[in-house]
Amino acid sequence: MTTAHPVTRHDITFPSGDSTCAGWLYLPTGVTSPPVVILGHGLGATREMRLDAFAERFAQAGIAAVAFTYRHFGDSGGHPRQLLSIKRQLADWDSAIAYVKALPDIDRSRIAVWGSSFGGGHAITVASRHPELRAAVSQCPFTDGLASALALGPVASLRMTPVLARDMAARLRGKAPAMVPIASAPGSPALMNAPDALPGYQALQPPGTTFRNEVAARVIPTIATYRPGRAAKKVAMPILFCVSNTDSVTPPAQTLRYARTAPRGEIKRYDAGHFDFYTGETFEALVRDQIEFLTRQLRPAPASTP
Repeated sequence: MTTAHPVTRHDITFPSGDSTCAGWLYLPTGVTSPPVVILGHGLGATREMRLDAFAERFAQAGIAAVAFTYRHFGDSGGHPRQLLSIKRQLADWDSAIAYVKALPDIDRSRIAVWGSSFGGGHAITVASRHPELRAAVSQCPFTDGLASALALGPVASLRMTPVLARDMAARLRGKAPAMVPIASAPGSPALMNAPDALPGYQALQPPGTTFRNEVAARVIPTIATYRPGRAAKKVAMPILFCVSNTDSVTPPAQTLRYARTAPRGEIKRYDAGHFDFYTGETFEALVRDQIEFLTRQLRPAPASTP
């Protein structure tokens, strides 16, 4: 019977732009030069919100893992706080890859990226820009800002216009940002207001979490025009898309259209909601499929068989 590798977790920081990202490095004990997967989260989320669960399971399978928090959020650096910049987050991914390539204890020729939700969109973009990567996983990915805006609804979108205007003025004057909720109840102005959005985010927060349910409103126009799914056709390495059939945040029909353009794409579909992916039976199904995919692509050393 095959057993899991014991795992050690290390607190890490790495430089990115004008500041630093905080993260965790998971190492499978007793494995020489393991492959590694880098994990990044969704809108305003921090690594404490179940990235640790995925990373630990990957490490138990013999794959080192780095789970990090973007600048401006959680315990990472960056000012102002709660600034969601797509350009800066993609730079954080580049910095995480550079950090991993400099680690002495891993095989830098076997690196994968893993992103969920908004980070799932980033994973597509990053994979298209880094052909040296061995594999990518894009989980319940944000692939099309326009499709997500339409899912939010025009009334809720229009109700965010005043706070957007205030934040743009604050930016010009060098003042503190005006904030908009990340998740709220249906019909309320927020980046996500599907029925499962607010309870979904709340369910992912451990005691003492660094998560704050707000971001600077200036991100709204850039989210609406961000369409990372278009980069899927440029992803040269194998990429696994894990898609929710009932996703209320990132509409699955558009995601599937993009996923099918990836030259070496694989698609797994699940009858579970966007926020169900992180816990319970759906988490177990996802992590099992992802370990199978990553093991096939990264070829980690097998755990001992007593």
